[in-house]
Amino acid sequence: MRRVGVLGNPLSSRIADALERLSRAAEVNDLHLQVGSDLRDLVSGSLATLPDDPGELDLLITLGGDGTLLRGARWVASAGVPILGVNLGQLGFLTSIAVEELEEGVARIAEGDFVLDARMALEVRSGSEGEATPTYFALNDAVIHKSGFARVVPIKLWVDEVEVGLYRADGVIISTPTGSTAYSLSAGGPILDPRLEAIIATPISPHTLAVRPLVLPPDSEVTVEIGSTSEDSFLTIDGQVGSALKPGDRIRARRSRQAVHLVRLPGRPFFSVLRKKLGWGDVSGRLPNDKR
Repeated sequence: MRRVGVLGNPLSSRIADALERLSRAAEVNDLHLQVGSDLRDLVSGSLATLPDDPGELDLLITLGGDGTLLRGARWVASAGVPILGVNLGQLGFLTSIAVEELEEGVARIAEGDFVLDARMALEVRSGSEGEATPTYFALNDAVIHKSGFARVVPIKLWVDEVEVGLYRADGVIISTPTGSTAYSLSAGGPILDPRLEAIIATPISPHTLAVRPLVLPPDSEVTVEIGSTSEDSFLTIDGQVGSALKPGDRIRARRSRQAVHLVRLPGRPFFSVLRKKLGWGDVSGRLPNDKR
């Protein structure tokens, strides 16, 4: 992995330090850095600009939080380029290393000491029957929700053309196992090990106790139809892009043929990240002599 692209959040207070660390590590490990145009003025020395074609890269490094990694994933997924996420923010659940570990992490990756985790993603289409429908790529989730005032969204849900039922809720989240620890978790959805392949449909604040999250096979197609009385509804992909919806629109989500490959250093399995970053397992209640 010699050709390394860099995307980052230029507004982060730690971005300049991260770029300097990365630049030094690249020089030591004989890596060719190519950075986003919005980052070039934040680092000393002359660095190349990211190519238009992500297929010209061997690795993408994202400097920021989960949002920066999700943005990078949408760009490189079609080319199969792996991603190393460096956390400059607070939670950074998807990111692999902290900025203080950047030099060590880059050296280990240059030596081939890393693991690639393949993450399932979604292909999402929206629009009315007979219309040309936009297609989105989602690593975390597709959220159908109301904008503005807190009103109930009438939603019909199908799985593989079989009607599940009418949801009266604030919206619904269609997520991947990777996205199970994002918005879906906050809405009461289950946590799935990201090595699984499945699709989760989680209602947002349903107005009946009979509606609960569904875990579906990965080859399912989930269809959501916006009710005829619903106005000002939106589809949001990974919390970043999307489109307005109108009554009668249908959103279809299925597994994408393209996976996202996240770079992880050995010895950092999913459940250790879960304990550390989400406080999973009530760590505050451990016995004093419990060293785990």
